[in-house]
Amino acid sequence: MDTTRLSGKHVLITGAAQGMGAAVGRHYAAQGAKVCLGDVNVEGAAQVAKEIREAGGEATHVRIDVTDQQDAQAAVAHTVEAFGSINVLLNNAGINKPLFFLDITRENYQKIMEVNAWGKLNVMQAAAQQMKAQGRQEAPYKIINVGSILSRDTFDDVVVYGMSQHAVLALIKGGAKSLMEHNITVNGYAPGVVRTEMWEQLDRDLVEIGKFNKPGESMDSLAENMILMKRYSYPEDIVGTASFLASQESDYMTGQLLMIDGGMVIQ
Repeated sequence: MDTTRLSGKHVLITGAAQGMGAAVGRHYAAQGAKVCLGDVNVEGAAQVAKEIREAGGEATHVRIDVTDQQDAQAAVAHTVEAFGSINVLLNNAGINKPLFFLDITRENYQKIMEVNAWGKLNVMQAAAQQMKAQGRQEAPYKIINVGSILSRDTFDDVVVYGMSQHAVLALIKGGAKSLMEHNITVNGYAPGVVRTEMWEQLDRDLVEIGKFNKPGESMDSLAENMILMKRYSYPEDIVGTASFLASQESDYMTGQLLMIDGGMVIQ
């Protein structure tokens, strides 16, 4: 691993207490980035930051509810206070709660859209305002939105989540067009089935609504029937693309959503 690939990168990561956010935080730090791990689960974020420091990296943590404007601004300010500036945002936080189409409630819709759509826009705005205030730099500032295969498609039991992920794609495209004048690029990556705490909860929820019969069946079924590589992924399958988008290697990219799904969705 190139331990200097992300030197000079000062990164705020949302949803960083576990799963993909924590894995990317560790990977960024191992490549020389300074990372601020943000999450509503502040104890989890603190633990990940501690592990990074014990491994020789530089990390801090902050509590952030991505739907709260003051929290978003405070998380950006904390990153700047810790590292002197912010030049990368990894907008990772998200939630899901499956329901079949005719069972969708307004509460279900509002909760998912509030976090996944408004939450990402909210943190993007806070980070972009700070990047703009810092002034132009030679390399572009970077906003990276974590989407999903459902940014391109959706299924009958996760329609609202699919709606929220289509919104993430719109934020990438619209953000890229809106923020380039401030030397800010906006890109993203879209995982498929990733074995994390979030997916394991989703797996239990799918059993509860009757989509599958037993825990683990959803991941195994999707791997067998929909993923060309015939396996689901782990956070370690995702971190390389996340690092590419944070690095100078992606400086001439904006408005793009990269699929990392083992071949579930062919574009």
